[in-house]
Amino acid sequence: MVYLVTNLYDLSMPMLESMGAEALRETLITFRSTLRAHMEGINRLNVYPVPDGDTGTNMARTLDAVVKELEGASADMGGTCDAIAHGSLMGARGNSGVILSQVMRGLVAKLRGVDGGLASPAQFADALKSASVASYEAVLKPIEGTILTVVRETADAAVAAASSGGSLERMLRVARDAGRKALANTPELLPVLKEAGVVDAGGAGFMLFIDSALHVVAGDALPEPDYVDGPSAEQLEAVSLRAGADGAVDVSELRYEVMFLLNISDSQHRAFMTAWGEIGDSIVVVGGEGLYNCHIHTNDIGAAIEAPLKLDGKPFNIRVTDLFEEMEEEHAQREAAMVAGGAGGGSGAGAPAKKSAKKSLPAVNCAVIAICSGDGLAELFGQMGVQGVVAGGQTMNPSTAELLDAVEHMNSQHVVILPNNKNIIPVANQVNALTSKTVHVVPTCSMPEALAALVFYDPESTSELNAAAMSEAAAAVATGEVTQAVRDTNSDAGPVREGDWIGLVRGDGLVAIGGTMVAAACALLDTLVTPGRELMTMITGDLATARATEEILAYIADNFDGVEVEVHAGGQPLYPYLFGVE
Repeated sequence: MVYLVTNLYDLSMPMLESMGAEALRETLITFRSTLRAHMEGINRLNVYPVPDGDTGTNMARTLDAVVKELEGASADMGGTCDAIAHGSLMGARGNSGVILSQVMRGLVAKLRGVDGGLASPAQFADALKSASVASYEAVLKPIEGTILTVVRETADAAVAAASSGGSLERMLRVARDAGRKALANTPELLPVLKEAGVVDAGGAGFMLFIDSALHVVAGDALPEPDYVDGPSAEQLEAVSLRAGADGAVDVSELRYEVMFLLNISDSQHRAFMTAWGEIGDSIVVVGGEGLYNCHIHTNDIGAAIEAPLKLDGKPFNIRVTDLFEEMEEEHAQREAAMVAGGAGGGSGAGAPAKKSAKKSLPAVNCAVIAICSGDGLAELFGQMGVQGVVAGGQTMNPSTAELLDAVEHMNSQHVVILPNNKNIIPVANQVNALTSKTVHVVPTCSMPEALAALVFYDPESTSELNAAAMSEAAAAVATGEVTQAVRDTNSDAGPVREGDWIGLVRGDGLVAIGGTMVAAACALLDTLVTPGRELMTMITGDLATARATEEILAYIADNFDGVEVEVHAGGQPLYPYLFGVE
């Protein structure tokens, strides 16, 4: 099973009779931490033919976005619920993360308007029921034996318990008991789970939410993580073979996971889901008020992206995952663990085998290498087709040897390098003379320039043609960045003191000074956004906060009519905000 259950609770803690904003926040933060502790065990419950990357990881990353959003939100019930809804929508990852997002959004939709900001047992039970209903509505083809079933039976038990009176603590215990029974029964409802000998991973993750609520409400000890073997490589293979044995197109035969955020009219979102139903499966679409987080498994990436365009929708933050390659790696890891366990006489939890970088990369005529710092930027570049990412940037320029090594590991003879920093361009220019491959450098000085350039990247073209098109696109972008001054100085914008926030524009230098990062960012944008520029890219760094980002977005909306903004979480150090306008 996923976890060891303890029924102990701390008698010294006061029992909560209602769920207020503070308790709700603490429940979500506890849920995130607990899910992270159980993440690997839940990951190992993943089974074909519904691969979801890593269920535990995707759910945990979704909650990371929620917790980050809570940090900058007002502490009342309305602000807390808005932060949970928005954070889960924007941060949802994978099939499980998107469904979890809708569970959270359904929950807070009911809690947002409770009288006095305190939800009674009956109101919290109604919120759980709302979460269940919302999760079913988000899925085009609901499947029983998944997280949907576990949430529904948990919610039904909560409503029944609350209707008979009693405390919040009692209601949650009844709900948890019902949820655990539903989770244990998932293999009876979904044959692939039974064949693999596991319970549903998403349902197991959701039960940690109820555990977290009882920890906050009644002081219950949180369940301890337990090692989970999960299905063996042979079981995964058997499940995979059986899933497509009848010759029908099964979800196991759908190769790609496509996810994106989508601006579309609410009246069109069901039509969009229906259109997706003709080209794939595992379809989940959550959101509202014109903004949706969308997930599908399909063999036709182009059709998945074109479907909303036909309904006047605008997809962005597009992510594509090759599920076959992901499952192949999972099989290899399981087999390596079994071999390690057999050789050493241990439990089989040996280190997973890793394929060589060159073998695991797709063969293309022309590959792209990008230099960046920040996990979010590395992931974003990967989503846009970049085959190699080298760590580097301001204050940490990579060496020629590091760039050459990355080039040699590309599964192609043509390579384009995006330096993304003016100090790295001369180093990158040396690589072509040191390799038998054909290398061209697009002289990008910032991450927004690189993103603009990648729109014109063609993996089947040559590095020369790619470099020409990508360089032209990068040059058309005006870029700026916000950082903090490390010393006193004078500038054309005025005197700068150590600790001031400053705005820099490529080609113009220091153009803005502010006492806060928001003030500096807004002053920078006044210079950066000129007539005729309609699209802005904002990349947030590790110093950015949800509140600051909201204030900057509000300033843009109030002062720059017609400018559309795309926000990406880059995670880069030193620079909380990078901007590109075109």
